[in-house]
Amino acid sequence: MFRVLFLLFIIVPIIEIMVLMNVGAILGAWPTIGIVIFTAWLGAKNVKQQGIATLQSVQTKMAQGEMPSDEIVAGLLLLIAGVLLVTPGFVTDFFGLSLLVPQIRKALIKSVQQHITTASVASGQGFGFHAQSYQQNPFTNETNDLDEQKHQGHTLDGEFERKD
Repeated sequence: MFRVLFLLFIIVPIIEIMVLMNVGAILGAWPTIGIVIFTAWLGAKNVKQQGIATLQSVQTKMAQGEMPSDEIVAGLLLLIAGVLLVTPGFVTDFFGLSLLVPQIRKALIKSVQQHITTASVASGQGFGFHAQSYQQNPFTNETNDLDEQKHQGHTLDGEFERKD
């Protein structure tokens, strides 16, 4: 992971500088700076608008008792888009603006959710509560497990239903 981040922090700025220099040579310095500032402003405006819509969707789903997993991943992608758009340069602006396109974002949401589901199933992680009863001796700090063999490996399962 360190190598990947190191390469990103080295390669991306080099690419950005090369692209900015080439565009600056063609258009000139001030138009290039103006375009970079304009794309950052336009992107930040769109990120704010879509972020508010996503937040409202999260609140609506939570009020209905549903898990807003799509909206949480969409919010994360919008955060990444905002960071990319505020970073000066054409390459990061391109990737940031592409994350604002709903079809691209939906495809990435599905991909991220499949990866998360696959990773959690493969690692065997899950939710559960293991029931054990303990009795503490009032004169010492020792705890005696009375039912360790009886309850070992048992998991309590339950369902939750919201009634308003």
